[in-house]
Amino acid sequence: MATKAGRKPETQLALVRRARKMNRILAETYPDAHCELDFTNPLELLVATILSAQCTDKRVNMVTPTLFAKYPTVEDYAAADPSEMEEIIRSTGFFRAKTNSIIGMAQTVCERYGGEVPGKLKDLVTLPGVGRKTANVVLGNAFDVPGLTVDTHFQRLVRRFGWTEETDPVKIEHVVGGLLPRREWTIFSHRVIWHGRRICHARRPACGVCPLAALCPSYGTGPTDPVQADKLVRPGPFS
Repeated sequence: MATKAGRKPETQLALVRRARKMNRILAETYPDAHCELDFTNPLELLVATILSAQCTDKRVNMVTPTLFAKYPTVEDYAAADPSEMEEIIRSTGFFRAKTNSIIGMAQTVCERYGGEVPGKLKDLVTLPGVGRKTANVVLGNAFDVPGLTVDTHFQRLVRRFGWTEETDPVKIEHVVGGLLPRREWTIFSHRVIWHGRRICHARRPACGVCPLAALCPSYGTGPTDPVQADKLVRPGPFS
């Protein structure tokens, strides 16, 4: 892979070893990392993940108790009055598009999959409003099928880590998938997302208190003074 000027090129083996060490450090730093969307079954997680587009998990979790109570089954979503659903989810933003996606998803699940949310990537991505990111969230957290959730935090961090220079989410998914054991994919996604929300911010990462500092080629992007950096840390939780 390409490297910054003045840095020695990194072999693939060295990259794999560094990536796995960084994953171990993240595991120690965030032992409780998990999906911050509230759900009790695959359908609820699928709906919550659709709602989470351009919206915080905290906001989604404020809306879903009412939504889940009104539409307990996929058939209820499929037959929903769009205007009623729009009012419930309005605060999540893009509520008309999300309503269309949720109702369309539910109708497709009823028509093609017997009313059961499918547990395979190739099937999930055929549903309205469901791309690979959403599908991997559902697979990893509701079906225990390993998957990488390549959201904006994930993309930003793995590039900062120097693991890849790709910008296409699918290509990033494949590159990172080749660096880590498959069994680690889902939990690694949570660790990276937690790290991005808490320490490795987009504009001013808290480099001076980052546990990955010694292994990160982007160290120095944010303040390296521990006192200054500590002021940037957002403790969470975010759900």
